[in-house]
Amino acid sequence: MKLAIVTAYPPSKVTLNEYAYHLVKQFRKNQNVTELILLTDRTEGTKNLEFTEAGCKITVKECWSFNSYKNIFSVTKAINKTQPDSVLFNLQFMKFGDKKIAAALGLMLPLVCKLKKIPNIVLLHNILEEVDLGSAGFTSNKLMQKIYGFIGSSLTKLILQADTVAVTMQKYADILEAKYGATNVKLIPHGTFEIPEEPDYSLPDGPLKIMTFGKFGTYKKVEGMIEAVEMVRQSTGLDLEVVIAGTDNPNVPGYLAKVEEDYKHVPQVRFTGYVEEEDVPVIFNESAVVVFPYTSTTGSSGVLHQAGSYGKAVVMPDLGDLALLVQDEGYKGEFFEPTSVESLAKAIEAIVIDEAYRLELAKTNYKAATAHPMSQIAEMYLDTFQEIIYQKNVLNPNNPQKVIL
Repeated sequence: MKLAIVTAYPPSKVTLNEYAYHLVKQFRKNQNVTELILLTDRTEGTKNLEFTEAGCKITVKECWSFNSYKNIFSVTKAINKTQPDSVLFNLQFMKFGDKKIAAALGLMLPLVCKLKKIPNIVLLHNILEEVDLGSAGFTSNKLMQKIYGFIGSSLTKLILQADTVAVTMQKYADILEAKYGATNVKLIPHGTFEIPEEPDYSLPDGPLKIMTFGKFGTYKKVEGMIEAVEMVRQSTGLDLEVVIAGTDNPNVPGYLAKVEEDYKHVPQVRFTGYVEEEDVPVIFNESAVVVFPYTSTTGSSGVLHQAGSYGKAVVMPDLGDLALLVQDEGYKGEFFEPTSVESLAKAIEAIVIDEAYRLELAKTNYKAATAHPMSQIAEMYLDTFQEIIYQKNVLNPNNPQKVIL
C-alpha cells in the first residue's frame, strides 16, 4: 500500500504531531506498506525521520500551513501529484487553524478524497460535544458557545463524509451514532507510543519528583499542583520536587512564564520547557508520580498512555474522558476533585507516603499500556483500509478499487 497521512509532524508545534511520529514509526515497519507519503505542515526545521529500524520509503510533502485558506487546494494538489492508494487524516477540529474558515476548509479534505474515490480514514481525536469550550480556551461567552456548537455540528457532518471515522473512545462512537446517525464510525484505541521493557519501578536518589507533562494554560493549569505539593511537604516532611514539563498552549502565550514568576518563592519547582522526543523517557523515568492538573478533557490522553508505558503512578481529575479511560482500558490512579487543591494534595500524598501503593498503581498502568502497542494500532488502520476497499468492490463491481493488501 502507498499510504498518505495528512498531519502535523515534528518539528511542528501544531497539535498531534507527536502522535503522527509514532504512527509513522510503526507504519513504515509494516510489510504491507510500500511507501509512506507525509502531507505535512510547513516547518522551518527538517522533519524528524531518523528511524533506526528498517522500513519503507518515506516521501515528505510540506503542503499546508496553520490558518491558511489555501490548504484545501494545496493538499489536494499534493494528493494528485503523489497518487496514494489510501489517505489517513490525523485530525482534531482545530488542526488546520484556529480561525473558523481556515479550519473548516481543511476539514473538507476527507470529502475531497471520497469524491476522488480514494479510500480514506479520519482519525478524530476529539468531538466538540465532549469539549468544555470555556475551560479549553475557546470561549466562555454563552452565545458564542452556541454558535461554536452549531459550527461544530456542521463540521462533524463534514468529517463524517469520510469512508471511515476512527475515534479513540467508545463514548465518542456512541455520540456520533446517536446524534448524527453515523454508520461509518469505528473504535480504534489511542495506543501507547513506546513500550519499553518492564521497568524495575525504582526511583533515582534525591527528591521525589511530582511531574506533569503537556501544553498548559487553558484547561491544563499548574498553580493548583504547585500549591498542593507545598501542602504535602508541610504535612509529610517529604523532599518533593515539582517538575512542569512542556510549553504554553498556543492560546495562552506567556502563561508558564507568569506562573514561574508568581511562584518563584516556592522551592524546588522546575520548568523544563519543550521536551525533545529523546528526552521524554528521562522525564518520565525519573518521576514518582505523574499528575494531570486538568479542569476538563478534550479527548483520550496520550500522556496517560505514556505514563503507563513507563510504569508510573498517576493522579487524575475525576471527570470525563480520563475516568472513562480508566474504566475502559484498565488504568488505575488516585482521583481528585478538579477544582480543589486540598483534594489534589490528598491524592498526591496517598501515593508518596505509601511505596507499596505507588508500586501497585505503576504495575497496573504498565499492564494497561502494553495491551495496545502502536504496532497493533497501525495494523488496525491497515485492516480498516482493506475493509473499505472490499466494500467498494462489492458495492461497485463495475468500478473496482485496486486491492492493495
